[in-house]
Amino acid sequence: MSGHSKFSNIKHKKEKNDAAKGKIFTIIGREIAVAVKEGGPDPTNNFKLATVIAKAKANNMPNDTIERGIKKAAGEGGNVNYEQVTYEGYGPSGIAVIVEALTDNKNRTAANVRSAFTKGSGNVGTPGCVSFMFDKKGQIIIDKEECDKDADDLMMISLDAGAEDFAEEDDSFEIVTAPDDFQAVYDALNAEGIPMASAEITMIPQTTVTLTDENDIKQFNRTLDLLDEDDDVQAVYHNWEEE
Repeated sequence: MSGHSKFSNIKHKKEKNDAAKGKIFTIIGREIAVAVKEGGPDPTNNFKLATVIAKAKANNMPNDTIERGIKKAAGEGGNVNYEQVTYEGYGPSGIAVIVEALTDNKNRTAANVRSAFTKGSGNVGTPGCVSFMFDKKGQIIIDKEECDKDADDLMMISLDAGAEDFAEEDDSFEIVTAPDDFQAVYDALNAEGIPMASAEITMIPQTTVTLTDENDIKQFNRTLDLLDEDDDVQAVYHNWEEE
């Protein structure tokens, strides 16, 4: 895997996140609550919780905030009533989009997601209509400016820990793993003190598309902005490659 840098998009997301850190922490807090409810409060025995913690740390969530969220969910697990829902659809020019949400009101979330697609000249499709175009993978992005190790060292650490692929881009390194190997690779990098700009289980498009029509770009950005503003939406994946 290689070709284009993912870091510019990650950086853009982080800049937006920094401006609304409270919202990001709320989103991750929901994920922690659901993970604890499903698999218990011990991340060594709860892979889902371990991956959420990795994501939280990559977003600079304080350790005490993470621990507080785990304890709260463990003590009040019966009160956690979020349900995970996934929507699939199309943006302008057939862009494939997957939206993951955690909600306590599926009707509200479905209406909001449908509205975001419609206002951006897209439409929600049926389950499975675009997910086959994506691969579920662990993905770790390392900012070159923040890392003092060279590419060969990073690659060996990653591959020895079980990574599938390692790619060097102009401004970053990208490490891709099978979902089950994500935690081992993350732990190996963390043990070496390597800062990670992003670390999460994600959906990586098998192929990407570009938009040449300015109106299509404007419309799709509107959809992305509306989804980003929705508190129920946890993640949005798409195969649009910004030029």
